[in-house]
Amino acid sequence: MARILTGIQSSNIPHLGNILGAVVPAIELSRQAGNSSIYFIADLHSLTSIKDAEFIRESRYAVAATWLAFGLDTDRNTLFQQSHVPEVCELSWYLSCFMSYHRLQLAHSFKDKSAAGADVNTGLFTYPILMAADILMYDTDFVPVGKDQKQHVEYTRDLAEKINHHYQKELFVVPHEKIDESVMIIPGVDGRKMSKSYNNFINIFLPEKELKKVVMSVVTDSTPLEDPKNPDTDNVFALYRLMATAEQTKDLREKYLAGGFGYGHAKTALFELILDRFRNEREAYARYMGDRGLLDSELNKGADKARAIATPVLNRVRSAMGF
Repeated sequence: MARILTGIQSSNIPHLGNILGAVVPAIELSRQAGNSSIYFIADLHSLTSIKDAEFIRESRYAVAATWLAFGLDTDRNTLFQQSHVPEVCELSWYLSCFMSYHRLQLAHSFKDKSAAGADVNTGLFTYPILMAADILMYDTDFVPVGKDQKQHVEYTRDLAEKINHHYQKELFVVPHEKIDESVMIIPGVDGRKMSKSYNNFINIFLPEKELKKVVMSVVTDSTPLEDPKNPDTDNVFALYRLMATAEQTKDLREKYLAGGFGYGHAKTALFELILDRFRNEREAYARYMGDRGLLDSELNKGADKARAIATPVLNRVRSAMGF
């Protein structure tokens, strides 16, 4: 049985990019026969950029509610918050003693945020090591990631192989990335990759009036209403086709090419599609967010299951390293 691990930071409500790029594919993967899936809320990782305790707490609930709203079966799978298994921090230290400082300097996320003038704290610098601990802690076989996260899994794999070789024992399962080539980069309202850090995301759980305001802010060109428009260069169409059926996409494409169809009409179509596509999930999310006791119960249940896997892993590492 293959074990699959997926994590999402508790750094805000999961946005449309998170949902289409991570949540939906991960849940579909978990439903395939022979898979055992672990989902964790990366609240320790979020501290690298967010220091507001209440915001982290609320975001953690939002991530949990999102997974549940989209139908995650927590009896068959494991959902927990990272900080509920503090053993991961101990494992992170052991791994850091085998990780090259110079290699960490080459990490894409560290270099990108450093170049952008971000808060480059030590947590950001050692982020790949904590991520490696997240993966190795649970004997993970596969980690579904986007291409921009592939390097982190490569670091993890190299660490596992290096430590296994050093101690001449199979202390760690050697993980592999699982990249779905069909998952596109989800554009944000400004055309760049949808990201919390760019503040260009769409929160599908907003009240209708607020959600419509965000959708209507999607950046478009200045082609007049009466002129034909190129759907393949338009942000609204790019978002629409990620959620629409083939027939809906074909119909909207024809309207673009025919002319007499403005971007305001296209944005309204996108807004209505989001409401229709995620109607049940929006209702379920509101229900879960209104019952924090239930969310706590689910996360505590998941933490117990996660620690049952993590403890034997940490014990064999401690023993091999002389602790």
